[in-house]
Amino acid sequence: MKHAVHATLALILLTFVLVTSAVSQTMGEAEQFSAGAIDMNHGRAGQVLINVDRWSTAADREKLVGSLMSEGSSDDLLKAVQDGKSVGRIRTPDSIGYDLKYAQQRPGKDGGRDIVLVTDRPISFWEAVNRPRSIDYPFTLIQLHIKADGTGEGKLALATKITTDPDTKMIEIEDYAHQPISLVDVKAEPKK
Repeated sequence: MKHAVHATLALILLTFVLVTSAVSQTMGEAEQFSAGAIDMNHGRAGQVLINVDRWSTAADREKLVGSLMSEGSSDDLLKAVQDGKSVGRIRTPDSIGYDLKYAQQRPGKDGGRDIVLVTDRPISFWEAVNRPRSIDYPFTLIQLHIKADGTGEGKLALATKITTDPDTKMIEIEDYAHQPISLVDVKAEPKK
């Protein structure tokens, strides 16, 4: 199971990296995003704030892809993500949040942008001790689609499987038994 998740993540990120390698470097300004977050699994809603201080470099991408393509375990990928420099932060209005470790974007089909953000997710003491199945999914994945007017929508996945759509070559959530958190009313603006 771990190897299948590792291979799927490798394919998804490799596809995204190859496509985004051709993107113009003018898409690299620091930005902040705000969104309404709706968690249908637990019946909660709130706000999420995301700051991207810098976009991942070609060297960042190569390091991550190297760990994805290696024959090591998913622990190698986790270590590569954890060792990465912070590219920004994700938080709620009443928290300090945690660092994002990978931020990449590419032009969308409608003149907007598709953005993928990845980080290791916080593991609770209970989860570390009891080691439920969720411990095998130590990543947080955020997908945003920002239209040309700076508004959009997205998904936030915690401890879930991810895959790629063979037609669009974009990262997406594979396991809908546990729905991703919907991000609505997303607004993008230059970071102040």
